[in-house]
Amino acid sequence: MSSDAESIYRRQVQASIASMEASLVLGAAVSKAATLMTGAFGKGKHLYACGNGGSAADASHFTTELLCRLKDDRAPLPAVALTADSSFLTATSNDYGYDEVFARQLRGLGKSGDVLVAISTSGDSTNIKLALEVAKEQDMVSVSLLGREGGLCAGLADAEIIVPCQSTARIQEVHQVIIHTLCLITEHTLFGMPDSL
Repeated sequence: MSSDAESIYRRQVQASIASMEASLVLGAAVSKAATLMTGAFGKGKHLYACGNGGSAADASHFTTELLCRLKDDRAPLPAVALTADSSFLTATSNDYGYDEVFARQLRGLGKSGDVLVAISTSGDSTNIKLALEVAKEQDMVSVSLLGREGGLCAGLADAEIIVPCQSTARIQEVHQVIIHTLCLITEHTLFGMPDSL
């Protein structure tokens, strides 16, 4: 059993390394997303993030790193996870349907120049697609973190980061590295903090 578990672990690490290496082509897209984010924060704008399942956890992780900090002490940045309010999510799902849970929040909270970060490993989540469409209606800036071929959400964001992988787990792993990188660039650009972890 022990040798089987060790073999499985090695294969998973090797697969993760391969997906990370494949994602090196995303540098320009990550740079564009970072420029949009830092530009908005520099103007006092807010950032909102959303996703489903593991991507909901990533949205919360992302906004926590921005509102609290990634590494060292600095001023908080206005970032909100649209996945965090269980009362709102359940009321809206009950009254309007789950497709509306993020879009309705953006209609109420999103302002011109604010940023939406929409996360979906498949790109086929209807509520993420609708959130991106509402962000455009609200004159917000949008960034999408997607996977596979981008799904229904492909082409909807101002900055689009599509991880070239088919495995949900591998896409999520790359998304987490991208999230940390975007936070790192933001702190470096806005606060002059080190550009490495």
